[in-house]
Amino acid sequence: MDKNEIPPILEVGGILISSEILTECFCCDYEKCHGICCVEGDAGAPVSLDEVAGIEEAQDMVWKDLSASAQSVIDQQGVAYVDKDADLVTSIVRGKDCVFTCYDGDNCLCALEKAYRNGETEFCKPISCALYPIREKNFGNGLIGLNYNRWAICKDGIEKGKALNLPLYQFLKEALIRRFGEDWYQELCDVATLFDTSDQSSAEQ
Repeated sequence: MDKNEIPPILEVGGILISSEILTECFCCDYEKCHGICCVEGDAGAPVSLDEVAGIEEAQDMVWKDLSASAQSVIDQQGVAYVDKDADLVTSIVRGKDCVFTCYDGDNCLCALEKAYRNGETEFCKPISCALYPIREKNFGNGLIGLNYNRWAICKDGIEKGKALNLPLYQFLKEALIRRFGEDWYQELCDVATLFDTSDQSSAEQ
């Protein structure tokens, strides 16, 4: 099927999704980007009130891994703030770095995820981080949309995804299931099969 025949917006289980989530390839290339998405940008990661509560519960366990600057920001304004777009986001340092960024040499790590994987906390990291480069938008009245957010710093992820012929929705399988459940993800896979997007991804390489 010609890619142009796929509607730009699809409805899957009551969620609106950009068809690019099915047709475009992506796979984070951490060895090249070193987790730069944690320190670039002009706002923190979108979070919900429930996530803020989870972050605050985990704060004591990750405190030792945070920079002095990050600790100062958290002391002054907390783990989250409302940005210029009226979204609740994680606090940032010097106008860009997430306060929960920590380092292993030149590699940026998430202190929250590190503690979670070490079995020290029950909170992993904001779902918006796990879903990236998919961004979720709440339109109100329960309507949610998912878009593929293109960012120049993720060019290595695009190249690696194409090399592996790995569609974005398959790369983010774990995060999508975490957010919307296994039944919804299976429906997403069924839609992808219907439009034969795997063949299209191969054809684009």
